[in-house]
Amino acid sequence: MKFRRLGRSGLEVSEISLGSWLTYGASVDTDRARACVHRAFELGINLIDTANIYGHGSAESFLGDVLSGIDRSSYVLATKLYFPMTDTDRGLSAAQVAKQCDASLKRLRTDYVDLYQCHRYDPDTPLEETMEALTEVVRQGKARSIGFSEWTAPQITDALAVPGVERFVSSQPQYSMLWREPEDEVFGVCAEEGVGNIVWSPLAQGILTGKYRPGSTPPESSRAADPTIGHWMGRWREDDVLEAVQRLVPIAAEAGLTMPQLALAWVLRQPVVSSAIIGASRPEQVTDNAAASGVVLSPDLLAAVDDALEGVVV
Repeated sequence: MKFRRLGRSGLEVSEISLGSWLTYGASVDTDRARACVHRAFELGINLIDTANIYGHGSAESFLGDVLSGIDRSSYVLATKLYFPMTDTDRGLSAAQVAKQCDASLKRLRTDYVDLYQCHRYDPDTPLEETMEALTEVVRQGKARSIGFSEWTAPQITDALAVPGVERFVSSQPQYSMLWREPEDEVFGVCAEEGVGNIVWSPLAQGILTGKYRPGSTPPESSRAADPTIGHWMGRWREDDVLEAVQRLVPIAAEAGLTMPQLALAWVLRQPVVSSAIIGASRPEQVTDNAAASGVVLSPDLLAAVDDALEGVVV
């Protein structure tokens, strides 16, 4: 496993990180989830990403249990806040930052998180209030660094311009072969300002594994077959996208890579990307995905990927 510095912070994170959205504390059996976390550590993955909204606290509670007894200094723990936890608890006000941070720490059974992230931008709270509240969390020792997820370039620039507050060190955008929107502006701002990117959904909700075939019913055990979470895959389940993804299969095979390894190596080709978050329901998936660390893709291979996906990339 190779490591990269997270922006200008002192955090060194593994190129592959383990996430818990839609999986741990939710759809994945507890024993298998625990096995995935332990496999991640065995393979050198040190960044564990979660959020208070994942399972309305159940993902954090699961991680609090599975991480107990493991040397706290041996891994990087990240969580987030913004989405409604109750009818009245949502957003990034000073009161919510303080309340939700304490609640997350309690569920995670730890005194601090390494990275506390704004899950979205809050247009209903003054930016200065949010930044001052996050700064206080850092001053209190409850978080080492702060970050954000899915903010626009102007929002990022505005936050970094607030004087006298803690500086964001990380961005968490959606990014994959199929979703390249961050390349337009966000990556440029992050590179200029020393903000590292921890990208989510690098496998496009599993579409880039190649297991979904155009015109075919999704495999029974797959995410797409689950009515409670399959809707997240949206347009990527359409036949033109699935046909394009199938064109990647021989490209990966010729390079000696699995489809997930190709997809992960593709996002990691960007120097501004510090880590790619995977979601795994079985330890074997963690093993396969972790092998993407350190893979270098040739210019010819990258051109072949672009050709294969022409017309379906966002």
